[in-house]
Amino acid sequence: MREWSREEKYRYLKDPQEIADLYQRISSSVWRQTYHNQPVTGLMNDPNGFVWHDNRWHLFYQWCPWGAVHGLKYWYHIVSRDLVSWKNLGVCLMPDQEDGYDNKGAYSGSAMPIGDKIYLYYTGNHRDPDWTRHAYTCLARLGNDGWPEKYPLPLFGSHPDYTEHQRDPKIIRVPGREGWFMIIGAQTKSKDGCALVYYSEDLQHGWMFAGELKVPGYEHFGDMWECPSVEHIGGKEVLLFCPQHLTLPGRGGSRNHNGYILGSMDWDTLTFTPEGQFHVLDFGFDFYAAACANNLQEKDKAILIGWMGVPDVSYPTDDEEWAGCLTLPRELTVRDRRLIQRPLPELKKLRDEKMDIIENDFGCCMLPAAAEMEVDCRPGDVELDMFTDGEGRGGLSIRYDDSKREITVNRSQMQLTFNPEEGFDRTRPLEAGLNHLRIYVDSSSVEIFVNDGDAVFTSRVFPCGNEHFFRIQGDVFVRLWTMKRAVQDNFLI
Repeated sequence: MREWSREEKYRYLKDPQEIADLYQRISSSVWRQTYHNQPVTGLMNDPNGFVWHDNRWHLFYQWCPWGAVHGLKYWYHIVSRDLVSWKNLGVCLMPDQEDGYDNKGAYSGSAMPIGDKIYLYYTGNHRDPDWTRHAYTCLARLGNDGWPEKYPLPLFGSHPDYTEHQRDPKIIRVPGREGWFMIIGAQTKSKDGCALVYYSEDLQHGWMFAGELKVPGYEHFGDMWECPSVEHIGGKEVLLFCPQHLTLPGRGGSRNHNGYILGSMDWDTLTFTPEGQFHVLDFGFDFYAAACANNLQEKDKAILIGWMGVPDVSYPTDDEEWAGCLTLPRELTVRDRRLIQRPLPELKKLRDEKMDIIENDFGCCMLPAAAEMEVDCRPGDVELDMFTDGEGRGGLSIRYDDSKREITVNRSQMQLTFNPEEGFDRTRPLEAGLNHLRIYVDSSSVEIFVNDGDAVFTSRVFPCGNEHFFRIQGDVFVRLWTMKRAVQDNFLI
């Protein structure tokens, strides 16, 4: 893997031609996705600023143009009419050079449309000449011409009672209340994860520190909370956040997680009272920094998109100097004190050709590089091996054990394995058994929706050679479709 110097990682992009050759090289990668958003060049991570405005969905993502490295970050802008087909609009937020408040990166945040403008709230990553970090919460205003106007001063700097790890502002409007809240991920001086809350009567001015969010029972849960948010879904409040640097049962060696707690939020006392335990959002290997659309009008659901990756790991495409993609959008509802995540119904528009399921002499069937698979399951064990060779060897396995009522996903038998320290298998109990799977396969990813959204397993996979078959055993009925292209990777900077 390439070693990057600080100067290389934090170089400012001055001309698109500086990365034109890189774009041409990675465009030929066999692992470039067909219907998932991915970086034009370099590295993509957190989704940011997810809103509906001017009859389009707007989404931004963290982008480092130079390669598969977390260096100088920009906000890259994409739009969609239906959350299925996406169009590149190019870079939106660019870090200021020299002594700007975001001179070493426009880090993650959120957005809120008001009138004909979208207000973008983000963390300015500032570094002094001696590389001392300072975090600022910054604001930019985006007009219909597509050009952002940065406010000359930040809304506020880091709070002195916490470390400089303060980032990812999320704007929140509470029904029935005047003014606005902002919640920010942070770290206490004793190195515990937490969230800070600010309040203002005006989106653009007057932000004041309201206090630390109190979450009884979670005072020592990870050493940093990233991407916090409080969402109102189906009459319930949901605290979403990413606790870092702790291990959880059933999560292998992973130390960075994305999850939620159902409960009730008291904005007067800034107390979120849990009504149950912390649940991971996604049981797969590669899911983090999930963001919900900020101005969805329907009160019984939310729409969420996550980064298909996790911090502090590497991927096979790093050697090709690009990394990362986003998940498909998911519809969130609450059922039986759990979040249910379903693929959007609109995704059916991506279905192209319905495939005949024809087995070869080894009981294997062809698996297209971009496909949707639907499996109806009757009682009993189910064994599904995907990305096998033509004789059914290797690949990613999905095993449902009916006696244990557990489903396990294991990717240890792929020809190309990676991040062994994270572990190779993930298991989820299914109290009601297994009745349905909906699986979205793309050139380098798989998203497995279990029992109509009761659980999801999202993982990057990188098939090699003839790893393009699947084999299934059990009392099941399988349907399979190829998928149309939904992402146009135009070289637009």
